[in-house]
Amino acid sequence: MSDNDLFVPATAPLAPASVEAWCFAFVDGQLLLQEGQVLRPSEPPAAAPRHYLGRLGALDSWTMRLDEVPSGWEAHPLRAAMRVLPEPLMALASRAAQVLEWDRAHAFCGVCGTPTVPVPNERARRCPSCQHTVYPRINPAMMALIWRGRELLLARSPGYTPGSYSALAGFVEAGESLEECVHREVAEEVGVRVQGLRYYGSQSWPFPHSLMVAYTAEWVGGEIVPQPGEIEDARWFDIDELPGIPPRFSISGHLIRDTADWLRSRG
Repeated sequence: MSDNDLFVPATAPLAPASVEAWCFAFVDGQLLLQEGQVLRPSEPPAAAPRHYLGRLGALDSWTMRLDEVPSGWEAHPLRAAMRVLPEPLMALASRAAQVLEWDRAHAFCGVCGTPTVPVPNERARRCPSCQHTVYPRINPAMMALIWRGRELLLARSPGYTPGSYSALAGFVEAGESLEECVHREVAEEVGVRVQGLRYYGSQSWPFPHSLMVAYTAEWVGGEIVPQPGEIEDARWFDIDELPGIPPRFSISGHLIRDTADWLRSRG
């Protein structure tokens, strides 16, 4: 990682301020781009409600919500924009979207309904009446790629692009460890049993505020039985005959490709 890719998170501008700044501006939940680039003004518009994110390389970074698209810019769905941004900016766009959504969703106290106010020097909003404090929400979700010999178990949900498959995934329930979640979700979604869980990696996923934690697991028994309403199709695929899989901007795309390469290396 180069110095230009190093991100230092913060809730208030660092001194001295950078001459230019990355500005992740959103209109109705869509990210503004100009010829595939993020808005980069010398000074963010003062009138726009904004949040400081930190410093990427030598540049400050902000996120803001605008009422309309400025002339010369285009609004893109965040998922599509993340496909074309360099990885450091992709990760920062994910952070920016989640900060804005948290700020929007918690403008009023969920306990007593009083308008909340920002907490100085923290990424938090607090109710001045009952003191209830809300931080950006994160929902942990497991992802499990199951292997058997030279095969990978891939599945598709009803909303997937036709012909596209991915690893299994599901949200962690209260009181549940990540490993327990893997075993439960695998059993529920496809009816098989696994062993030998190995941690692969994690990714912040802003749809709307998830933390994807990815594992590989070895099949140990059971036949595939797709969960009605959740899994449209699930099957074993040879590593040299994979269907359409997610691109590399998502951790599932890396997980499937890297695991296939690992299985090939085993012979």
